[in-house]
Amino acid sequence: MSRRTLAGGLAVAAALTVTTLPAAAAPLSVTFPSAKFPLGDATVPTKTATAVTQGIDLYDVKAGTATDGYTVTVLMPSGRDYGMQETAQAKAAEVEALGETPSVQKVVRPQVADAPEQIVYMVRVGLWPLKDKAKADEMAKTLKDGGLKVKVDYLGDDGLKTTGPWDVKVVMIDAKTFRGSYGATLGKSVAARETVSAMAKDRNALVGVNGGFFNIHTAKNLRGEPVGLSVVGGRLLSEAVPGRSAVVLKGRTARITELKTTVTAISQDGEKLTVNGVNRAAATDELVLYTEEYGAKTPNDSGSDVVLDANGKVVTLRPSGSAVPAGMRVLHGAGAASDWLNEHAWEGWTVKVDQKVVDLRTGKALALTPDLNVIAGGVGLVRNGRVHITAKRDGHDSVNMILRRHPRTLLGTTKNGSLILATVDGRQPGVTVGANFTEAAQLMRWLGATQAINLDGGGSTAMVVNGKLVNRPSDGVERGVGDALLVLPK
Repeated sequence: MSRRTLAGGLAVAAALTVTTLPAAAAPLSVTFPSAKFPLGDATVPTKTATAVTQGIDLYDVKAGTATDGYTVTVLMPSGRDYGMQETAQAKAAEVEALGETPSVQKVVRPQVADAPEQIVYMVRVGLWPLKDKAKADEMAKTLKDGGLKVKVDYLGDDGLKTTGPWDVKVVMIDAKTFRGSYGATLGKSVAARETVSAMAKDRNALVGVNGGFFNIHTAKNLRGEPVGLSVVGGRLLSEAVPGRSAVVLKGRTARITELKTTVTAISQDGEKLTVNGVNRAAATDELVLYTEEYGAKTPNDSGSDVVLDANGKVVTLRPSGSAVPAGMRVLHGAGAASDWLNEHAWEGWTVKVDQKVVDLRTGKALALTPDLNVIAGGVGLVRNGRVHITAKRDGHDSVNMILRRHPRTLLGTTKNGSLILATVDGRQPGVTVGANFTEAAQLMRWLGATQAINLDGGGSTAMVVNGKLVNRPSDGVERGVGDALLVLPK
């Protein structure tokens, strides 16, 4: 099915409203670009600029117009909305048997830095303007009544050519004039989820955005756990997914790199065992470290808990399934790891927990000092000024993640060390379409980033400035998330 314009042409007027900065403010070394918006038909965006504090500006950016409409997509036997050509043609035949006219659409998921392009096929039925979604719903019901699994699709979400619109919020933090610092937080505990608004309020943050992905595939009461590295105030609270992109925050500096962690338990008798995870559910035969920030009980899996004081002394051995005492850490062993603890972590002995966070670009370990914070990103987008999308390495090399448009939370750094935070709202037909990975990378380059990563997105995308949520989350309300990046006044 060909893509065609469903409404009038694109026409966006340029507008600029600026809140005047104090007269004594120094010139910014990071500024909003004057070039045309890089997505869609490359028009001049509308933007409203607001000075947040010295060295921080917030931009409300809008571009594009709505010309996409709706179609009905037939799901494949896999449950996906795409498949191989033969499968798609078979589904199209089922649609024809119901007396409707299908279209088999070839879709190219573009090549990225670490994965080749992929060609897939979709089966679509009908095409309706934005105002006629009810007609698409009627067609979907007809096909469902005929035994097909289908969904109504807004074409602006596809990731193919679009005119938008886009609703973007951008915070630019000038390295030369900003006098505060950057931090990370997992809220009141690792296990629980909280809104960015709540986490920002708790720290009196000037700006807050949601951090990395959190684990939706674990027990409900543990779903605040980050999927990837988390360091807060120099404390390792979640292990890295080796090689995944991350942002390292120290004082008022931010840089993007790839990291790995190694954690090892070393008994006073010299025996060692790898610690498989930090503050997460334990799998069979795993050794997992729990800190007091965990906020949940250790697994009740017939394993063993060894409670360590701040110096690594074994305070007590206990059955698993209890909370982490204040000021303590717990090594929990399941299966073979439980046997190791019983043999090498006797009460009164010392068990050192050696922790290393290694920067894979430099090969050097990061010093776990109180001013160090690390947040794992979802996908690398820009490296050394060029689009460099590491979707496969970062676990997101599907058609849905690379090509389709979603709300995005983006972080970039400039050549002089300034920080750029951006949210792109999406999943709001006719209002804002979000961005795919390529568009997200193009947007961050346009804003001046020489390094950039994608953080968690979708319904998690949130930006809070001076205590106010400034974007429009796609869930309609702000979602609880695992962690947040905070811009602090001191």
